[in-house]
Amino acid sequence: MKKLITLVILLACCITINAQEVEKDGKTYEVKKDKIFVDGKDVTATLSMEESASILESARIINEKMAEKVKAEKEAKKKEKEAEKLEKEKEKAEKAQKKAEKEAKRAEKELKKKLRAQDKFEKANKELSDAQKKYEKLKRKGKLSPNEEEKWLEKIKDLKEDVEKTKGKL
Repeated sequence: MKKLITLVILLACCITINAQEVEKDGKTYEVKKDKIFVDGKDVTATLSMEESASILESARIINEKMAEKVKAEKEAKKKEKEAEKLEKEKEKAEKAQKKAEKEAKRAEKELKKKLRAQDKFEKANKELSDAQKKYEKLKRKGKLSPNEEEKWLEKIKDLKEDVEKTKGKL
């Protein structure tokens, strides 16, 4: 669509540059290069030098204004494209920043999860170690009945399973 608009503007400029219309004294003169036409007829020779110079000067001024207008339009389009490019780059940077933040949060969660698993493993290991020491101490002193010994062995077995379970989560 933008290319079409640009093409139309350039065609209009080319047409106006090739044949420039100038109004003077109520008549519309058409200027092509250095020749002046009225209703399609060449009247350059019939006009006085001052009139033809005045008409040609008016046509030159109009051509300069048109050229300035086209140049200004090109500059405006160039600035618009640059602004669009900057906007796209800004959006891309924002997207990358959001992605990086998301990755950081995910990594932080993963780290917390690993730390929790490590803490649980250490706690389970300590409980197992304490239970084994206490069992050995009570067994050495002979303070364990067969029922109590069975309970202690069951408790130690459960604690070993907990240690294995938390080790698997690490």
